[in-house]
Amino acid sequence: MNPSSFLNRRDFLMAASAGLALPLINSLPALAKAKPLFSFSTLACPKWDWPTIVKYAADNGYQGIEIRGVLDCMDLPKCGEFSSPERIAQSRKMAEDKGLRIVDLGSSAALHMADPAVRAKNLDEAKRFIDLAQQLNCPYVRVFPNDLPKDQEVAQTVELISTGLLELGDYAKNTSVTVLLESHGDVTRKDILATVMGKSEHKHVGLIWDIFNMWSVTKEPPKEVYAQLKKYIRHTHIKDGILKDGKIQYVQVGKGEGPLKEAISVLVKDDYKGYYSFEWEKKWHPEIEEPEVVIPAYPKLMQQYF
Repeated sequence: MNPSSFLNRRDFLMAASAGLALPLINSLPALAKAKPLFSFSTLACPKWDWPTIVKYAADNGYQGIEIRGVLDCMDLPKCGEFSSPERIAQSRKMAEDKGLRIVDLGSSAALHMADPAVRAKNLDEAKRFIDLAQQLNCPYVRVFPNDLPKDQEVAQTVELISTGLLELGDYAKNTSVTVLLESHGDVTRKDILATVMGKSEHKHVGLIWDIFNMWSVTKEPPKEVYAQLKKYIRHTHIKDGILKDGKIQYVQVGKGEGPLKEAISVLVKDDYKGYYSFEWEKKWHPEIEEPEVVIPAYPKLMQQYF
């Protein structure tokens, strides 16, 4: 047989095989995209006890819970549900048995204060929350920046916040907990946040991007915010609202003026793997809709962005 005929026949068979395989390959389902992770802050449900919080999360498509308080108790290590190793283990098991993770503990610790006694009290609170988070297998503890006092140079305040974050990061270094600064209070512009975070780079320090909270103050485009802060972002807070006469009226996700579509788009495009945590501030704004309405609605409303 002519060698060239053999090669031609071989090439023909290989091409034919490939052609037969193409329909099979094309018929395979596309690789499923990772599902977004949803949690809600217990600010949304200040009248619910822990079993009710867990039940609503499990029944409505959430993967996590962010604890900012249980009933009227905001200092979580002093709450009954977390008051002893046995109670901590029981509360953690209740969530984990439903396939839920406690994803963040929201402390009230603020880091801008220069007064030594006040500063020590706030740092101590954050450290107690880190201890509790470790026992709950919770990855994050939130702290506030929080203000830019008029009687204090901005550079001094930035230094106080960043050194506080470094102290807390060092405290958490032998745990699985990361301390997250929330874009909050007077510290919401991307430039000052980038400065603070740049001065406090640490394996156990990161940032919560509160999208609507930042935008309602600064009007900075989310794409620009994310481009500057993305290396620090570990967690997000999601809410929506309408600005009216200089005040915010909170509304359900997608029904307000917040640039959620743009912000979530850049997160998805960059393969963000953290939680989209619903922060419905019912605790501070009792006039807004009830948790029994908004918490079941949130995971469904969020699907429009994915």
